[in-house]
Amino acid sequence: MDFSWIPNAISLMRIFLIAPIIILFVNNEFGWALALFVIAGLSDGIDGYIAKKYDWDTRLGAFLDPAGDKLLVAWSFGTLAFLGHIPVWLAVVVILRDVIIVSGSFMYHYLVERLEGSPSTISKLNTALEFTFLVFVIMRAGFGWPDDITVTVTGAAVLVTVVISGYDYVAGWVRGARQHS
Repeated sequence: MDFSWIPNAISLMRIFLIAPIIILFVNNEFGWALALFVIAGLSDGIDGYIAKKYDWDTRLGAFLDPAGDKLLVAWSFGTLAFLGHIPVWLAVVVILRDVIIVSGSFMYHYLVERLEGSPSTISKLNTALEFTFLVFVIMRAGFGWPDDITVTVTGAAVLVTVVISGYDYVAGWVRGARQHS
């Protein structure tokens, strides 16, 4: 029996969880939002692990996995900023980086050469910090914990890794385009 569809199904589940999470944020149901957000966050690691371990990588999965991550992060940052739980400027920086990465990847792929790559270490760290920061913000909004300094320091780490990883992507595309021409 072929189970190679499982990683893609997990990625789709993450995408389908976005709407309920956002609705829970808006309705101040942060306990349930946290539970669904943690499930969505954990699914990010699980689908990739399963795909690699069993060699179930697909082109669809290569699109769905990062799309699910970026959509979950963008909607969560945007909604929590709108509700006043995250500084708007930080949400804008995080979302702008993802827009630059997505549009830059498409442009490089179609204008320079086929883009086949995996996220860099700094990008993986950035994703982990974004999810951690969002968990902290959701917990703070719902339960009053962790304290402000923990949330602020984690947010600062997100900002630093957003800038460095964004630069890393753009610099890599520039190098690749120069080598290709």
